[in-house]
Amino acid sequence: MSASHGKAASPFKQPKAVWAVAFACVISFMGIGLVDPILPALAENLHASPSQVSLLFSSYLIVTAVAMLFVGWISSRIGAKRTLVVGLVVIVVFAALAGTAGSVDGIVGMRAGWGLGNAMFIATSLAVIVASASGGFGGAIILYEAALGLGIAVGPLLGGELGGISWRGPFFGVAVLMAIALVATLAFVPSLPKPKRPTSPIAPLKALRHRGLLTMGIMALLYNWGFFTMLGYAPYPMKLDAHELGL
Repeated sequence: MSASHGKAASPFKQPKAVWAVAFACVISFMGIGLVDPILPALAENLHASPSQVSLLFSSYLIVTAVAMLFVGWISSRIGAKRTLVVGLVVIVVFAALAGTAGSVDGIVGMRAGWGLGNAMFIATSLAVIVASASGGFGGAIILYEAALGLGIAVGPLLGGELGGISWRGPFFGVAVLMAIALVATLAFVPSLPKPKRPTSPIAPLKALRHRGLLTMGIMALLYNWGFFTMLGYAPYPMKLDAHELGL
């Protein structure tokens, strides 16, 4: 009997396409917490109440959640790479516009557009990573989850650093980083074949007939509701500047 065993492929030995999308995933997930350290500064500089400023999270997350239901339908018609590219372009444009806005209402509206681009990117990125990965399905999931965790962790830190310079800094920072991710995606991610049969726009809702998926969906809804309620509330009672809040 042979004592040798096959070694699993390393999740970190991946083609450039996977790393390009993983980098964009980090920046995309950064955008979730990037604005958190500048919420008090926004309220002060734009003469807005905490409730008004918290709409930055609400508009972003609600649009992202609703748009994700239809991204599979869009991707199955225009292709995964085009969906990624369109999503990245939308994020770059609306993040930059948010940095130029002069009112809370303007930033809330730009964050809604940002959420649309985010939905198109996030809902497609995992499928592209899995399709392009050379380390197998497990390796692709590891990279995606690592990018998610890194992005959420670094977002407030970068937001605090840039927010210490100006409350507009985090918005322009995301626009620049996402523009780099866009160039990398165009350069390294190949065009992937479309599915033979287009996805139905109500397919995600039909999938909820599966009890396990429905249970996990409800748990994720409650978790994110609680998480972002705390994230949006915490900066005000702590009475810290943007840099300290980021840390």
